[in-house]
Amino acid sequence: MKRKFILIIALIYFIVTVILLTLPGSDFPKADFLEKIHFDKWVHIGMFALLVFLWDAWLAGGKQITPFKKFIIVGVVALAYGILMEFVQKYWIPGRSFDVTDMAADGVGCIIGLLASKYLLRKK
Repeated sequence: MKRKFILIIALIYFIVTVILLTLPGSDFPKADFLEKIHFDKWVHIGMFALLVFLWDAWLAGGKQITPFKKFIIVGVVALAYGILMEFVQKYWIPGRSFDVTDMAADGVGCIIGLLASKYLLRKK
């Protein structure tokens, strides 16, 4: 039951990320302060860290999955998703653009999510 609940949360969060990453650029606040602190990059890092952590939490219930396989399955797939969404933003979302630094932030978030899951989800 717990594993099913985690899967539902992970799926809901994935849908939330799709919605957030496909909002038109005009829906975001324009503030010099936010640009100066690179707020967009921190959002990407946080989003992808949580995304990887939730999927790792779901996979943690599977006995045969090693931490390395988790990285391959979750980390690489999450990063590929982030890269794909940059192309979606470039070609189909008004006011959004392709940004390599967003992909880098997604990658950092994936690594943070993997490290968090390694330490927080390990069996005692």
